[in-house]
Amino acid sequence: MLDPLASEPDLYGLVEDFFSNSFSTDNALITEAVRRMLEAGGKRLRPRFALLGASATGARDVREHLPLAAYMELIHVATLIHDDVVDHADTRRGVNATAIDFGNRISVLAGDYLFAWIFKNVTATYERPIPHILSATLADITDGEVLQLRSLGNLDLTVAEYAEIAAKKTARLFASSAECGGWAAGGSALKIAALREFGMAYGIAFQMQDDLLDMTSTESTLGKPVGNDLTERKITIPLILALAAGDLEFRADVERFYAGDDSTPAQIAGVIAGIARQGGFEKTKALIAEYIERAKASLASLGNAPARAEFVAVADALLAA
Repeated sequence: MLDPLASEPDLYGLVEDFFSNSFSTDNALITEAVRRMLEAGGKRLRPRFALLGASATGARDVREHLPLAAYMELIHVATLIHDDVVDHADTRRGVNATAIDFGNRISVLAGDYLFAWIFKNVTATYERPIPHILSATLADITDGEVLQLRSLGNLDLTVAEYAEIAAKKTARLFASSAECGGWAAGGSALKIAALREFGMAYGIAFQMQDDLLDMTSTESTLGKPVGNDLTERKITIPLILALAAGDLEFRADVERFYAGDDSTPAQIAGVIAGIARQGGFEKTKALIAEYIERAKASLASLGNAPARAEFVAVADALLAA
């Protein structure tokens, strides 16, 4: 995958250094829980978006915005900790989910504490509208998670309804990361709007790609079992598009699967094979490409800023994943 910060290769390392050397809370147990999640890895796309957003709007030295970029990743980490409790997940990024090692109570409290710690620092450091954007983002993420829970097992979920869930639970943080980077650097309203639009379109494509990889990748790559979304009875975009093909026999097979409480590897493999036969994977790839093109087109107002090319590289890398 292309490194979107390849032109300044030390920036990724600086974000990692912030986590290693600068992140701590007043609670040692919570600090340890968060550090273990951070050490499990990740692409650090959200802090990259914040730094690129700052660069695109005229930041002279994006290193000044490293704390803000790190807060974006920490918001993501807090949501993952909560997600793993809600989903009863055993693993995350190839290691034990926080709840496995610390229990559900500590995990929920760690996520809550981390949100509070982030907002304490953000409100003490950054002027409006950054704190407002981040509080609204957290509300959207929570709303998106609730919408997804309410959609479990709903085989009539539409593409539009799916996109609303993806926009709130995934895309909004990408958009806010880029947008806040732009605000922190004193960017114009026009450029900041472009950053926000890019993040939203990219984020929806990212969620679709995540759904696709859940069925087509390997457990070692995913860091969790293949078909995990099916096990949890989530309705993801490959399934929605496969059901739209109108094959009644396939729909009956899926209905039987979703009506059951347990899932064997053979049953999951059977549903995945059916989705492939109905063209669900190819249609998902086509839809991802549409959102990526929409994301890249939104960057026009950034002109020839080097960060625009970096954002485009991020978008193209998603298609190549």
